[in-house]
Formats: sequence, structure tokens, C-alpha cells
Amino acid sequence: MSTKQMTGAEMVVQAMIDQGVDTLFGYPGGAVLPIYDAIFQQEQLRHILVRHEQAAVHAAEGYARSTGKVGCVLVTSGPGATNAVTGLTDALMDSIPLVCITGQVPTHLIGSDAFQEADTIGITRHCTKHNYLVKRIEDLPRILHEAFLIAASGRPGPVLIDIPKDVQFKVGEYFKPTDNIHKTYRPRLEGDQDKIKAAVALIAGAKKPVFYTGGGVVNAGPRATALLREFAKLTGYPVTSTLMGLGAFPAADPQWLGMLGMHGTYEANLAMHDCDVLINIGARFDDRITGRIDAFSPHSRKIHVDIDPSSINKNVKVDIGIVGDSAHVLEQMLAAWREAKPEIDKAALKSWWDEIAGWRARKSLAYRASDETIKPQYAIERLYQLTKDRDVYVTTEVGQHQMWAAQHFHFQDPNRWMTSGGLGTMGYGFPAAIGVQLAHPDALVIDIAGEASIQMMLQEMSTAVQYRLPVKIFILNNEYMGMVRQWQELLHGGRYSESYSAALPDFVKLAEAYGAVGIRCSKPGDLDAAIKEMIDTPHPVIFDCHVDKSENCFPMIPSGKAHNEMILGDAAVDIGSVIDAKGKQLV
Repeated sequence: MSTKQMTGAEMVVQAMIDQGVDTLFGYPGGAVLPIYDAIFQQEQLRHILVRHEQAAVHAAEGYARSTGKVGCVLVTSGPGATNAVTGLTDALMDSIPLVCITGQVPTHLIGSDAFQEADTIGITRHCTKHNYLVKRIEDLPRILHEAFLIAASGRPGPVLIDIPKDVQFKVGEYFKPTDNIHKTYRPRLEGDQDKIKAAVALIAGAKKPVFYTGGGVVNAGPRATALLREFAKLTGYPVTSTLMGLGAFPAADPQWLGMLGMHGTYEANLAMHDCDVLINIGARFDDRITGRIDAFSPHSRKIHVDIDPSSINKNVKVDIGIVGDSAHVLEQMLAAWREAKPEIDKAALKSWWDEIAGWRARKSLAYRASDETIKPQYAIERLYQLTKDRDVYVTTEVGQHQMWAAQHFHFQDPNRWMTSGGLGTMGYGFPAAIGVQLAHPDALVIDIAGEASIQMMLQEMSTAVQYRLPVKIFILNNEYMGMVRQWQELLHGGRYSESYSAALPDFVKLAEAYGAVGIRCSKPGDLDAAIKEMIDTPHPVIFDCHVDKSENCFPMIPSGKAHNEMILGDAAVDIGSVIDAKGKQLV
């Protein structure tokens, strides 16, 4: 292990280079100026200047999620660090690997309420996977490399390193570990073999099975998604996914039931409720999926595969809990399946698919079309049809538009869909799209947004213009905080308290003010041509798509209800008279 004399600031830059980092998102300030000076004196690491520290973290998230690499952030002390907290919490909730470097006041001033001092370690302890305060230059090289290991291994997440300014100036020996292994943090990758065999036996004997897949499959990489598809084809079982898992299984496949959960499809939620074996791969049974816990999938025996031991039996008690990486466990399951050569009950499986077909016949995502007004679902459908043959990545803000995008933009591959799931962060989508575009400069990157959410981080248009990033913002403009308005309509007697988006800017003029391109569309007949114009424009674009102001996002599981107690839109097909093979009324 060779060493070299460097300042602390130089160590930060060199460690990133040694870790294969090529892009760093940040915003300078006094407590990190030594690091910025080190960045200025090299050419291997590209720094992207954002306009807000929260945006730096979201951009790093988009970069990480679309590449599988660790995203990197650099911000200053005090308000720089506190502005990053929302992004760090978002990354923790959605298991995104990040390393965030924050500056800190000199060590002798810590605790004195110095200028731009904040207890960054205390503030971020609960919104990071791990964090460090580096008080000795001798510890810095180890901590820098260790942070990347922790961020990327096990359940991924954000790691923060708080570096006082005097440590950045100090000179010490830099080294890159030849074997970067943590002494105590050793996430388990392979599942317990006895539990694997028990799970395979349970899966093989199922009469009404369903695969329930989550973001853990996507996080485990292309091998995991390939193995999931192989296992699904081998069994012929239905597959559904969480919001974070979209793309792990191709939406065009007939075994795909669509997304499940609060705004999932009728067939996905009813299959989860009535199944007898539930196979959870890389999802965490969060409340947006389960609805009321005591009524969740009451007839099923449950298998849960998760790399995070704390997720097993945390929200839902399971019959077989397997701790391990999704790719490794799926590989073990397939090997055990082939060794056992089990016989599937094909008659029971056919009956199960017949029942699912009845639920599918309701067409729960249907909506009433209009020749006069653009329906938001129609806007997403046309956006999908006009981009599906391109190299396209989609990010979103948070709200109705996010759910419509999940329902009507059909993802065939993983890592093409970036959205804020666990935290539901308005403002996530645009900076995330910037991160994606930097990682994939030749791809079409679209942020599907609402007119309220987009204003949370719209200052990042300056970043997009500076770096000539042709990111497209596709706004579904209904002049409301749409999801808030929907809940107020359905659950609060139509009292629209502060949900109206008043004093909206002219988004076309706003785009032009930044030096970008603005497009507006309000008629269904003009939509295709306007979308094509957006796609063909080699500059950042704000597309202001005026949609029906009163449209609600259905299906919907109301708060406090079970996952089979869904509200369907009035366009869903009424099949109340349809009876299944057992004489049970389906609706």
C-alpha cells in the first residue's frame, strides 16, 4: 500500500478519483474552499455547480440511480449542510448510495456557535446510513474510502463526512486501501440455504401465488432483474411491483399485473389480498402498499427476501424471512428449484389466472377521454407512445402527476424510472433529471412534473442551461396541488384549503428568461405535435401542458382502509354481475 503526502482537501479529491467518481455535485462556501481549490487544480473530477444544496443531493441521486454508481455531493458548513438534509433523508428512505462531504468550522471552534456552524453530525444522524466527523488528518483516507464501501454495500444509502476546515489544510499520508473491507460491517449476500429450500417448497405448492417485487431488485443490479424474469417465466406466476420497483419486470409482459398500492391497479391489489403465497423480493411492506396492516393479504403465507435484516418482520409478520441480496437469493432459489424439479398445480394456476382476468376486466386505469380538454392520463400515454422507441429516462416530482406517470408510462427495463418514493419529496424530479442527463448525455431525459412541485427546485434551470443539458420538464398543469385537492375533495368535504396554485408564473416566459425553450399546449389535437417539438429541441425545455383541473387519480386506497378497499374511477368497467368459478361475486 503506497502512501503520498497530501493536504486533507487533496485527499478528498484523490479518494473520489480512486473510487472511480467522475462527477461531483456541489455548492461552494467558506468551510469547503480548500477542497474547491484542490478541484480547480485537477482535470479528472468534473464538478457541477447547482443553485441549491438540496438540488445537489437530488442530482446525485438521479446520477446514482441511473448508473448504479455512488453519487457524490460537496457542500459547505451550517446552512449548506442543513439544506442538504431533505435530499439525504430522501436517499435514505429510497436506499440510494451517496457520499456527501460537508465542511465544518475549524476543530477548535466546534461548539462555540461560530459563524456558519451547525451540529451536522447530530442533525444528520437519523437521515444517513452512517456519518463521520473527522478531527484527525490521519483518519481521513480510511474514512473516505470506508464511506464508499458503506454507501454501496448492503442496503445502499447516504453516508456523510463532516470535515473541519483546519483538517482540510493539514498535511498527512494519503493511501488507498488494497482491500477495502470494514471490520464490523459485513452485509449478508447469500440467503440461508435451509430457508431457501423451504421457500421453494412453499412457492411450488402455491395455488394462488404472486411475486411482490420492490426497489431492492433494481438496486441489486441487472443480474437480479434478469433472474426475477427467469423465475417468473419458469413458474408462470403473476408479478406486481412497488412504485420503486417499476421496470424490474417488463410492463409489456402478460404476467405483469401493474403497480400495486395506494394508486395501484385493481388486479394487483386484489391478487395480493387473495393470494395464498406471497413472495416478497426486495420490498419493505410500507404503508402505501399494505393499507391497514391487520387486513393485509390475510390468507397468504409470506416469504420476504431483503438485504436489510431490520426489514424482516418490521411491518408485516412473515412465515419465511430470508436475509440476503436479491440477486444472490434469486440465484439460489432458481438452483434449488431446478434441483427439486417440483410439479406446479397447473389447474389451480389456471383458475388463479382466470380470477385475475376478471379483475383485469374492470380496466381500473380507464378514464373518460375528451376532445376539448387534455386529460392528464392521455398526456402521459401520448408521451409514452412518442418516446418508447428512444433511449429515455423518466424522473418525476411528487403528486398526482407522479402516480399517473407510474400508471401510464410503461417501463420495460430497470433504472429508467427515478422518483421519490419513501419521503415523497416535491422538487426531487428536476435536479434528479439533471443528474441523469449528465450520466447519459445522449439520452432523452424527462421530468414529469406538476406546476406546484416544479417550483420547489426550478432555479436549477440555470444549472441545466449552464451545462447545456437538454432536460425536458413536462408539466401537467391543473392549477392545483392536485393530490392535496383530491384528498380534500374525497375526504374533507370539498374544502380546498390552500390547495389552489395561485399566482402561477408564465412557464414559457420563465423558460425563456433562463435561456431555455418554453412550449405550451392546451388542446388534445395539438398534443402530439407539441411533444415531438419538445423531443426534437436540443435545449432544456419547459412544456406547460394544461390539463383537466378536476381529474382525480384512481384507483385509490383511502387512508386507513385495507388494500382491497379501493375507490375506482367512474370510467372503470362495471362487472358486478360477473361471478367467478367458485360462485363468488368479484365486485
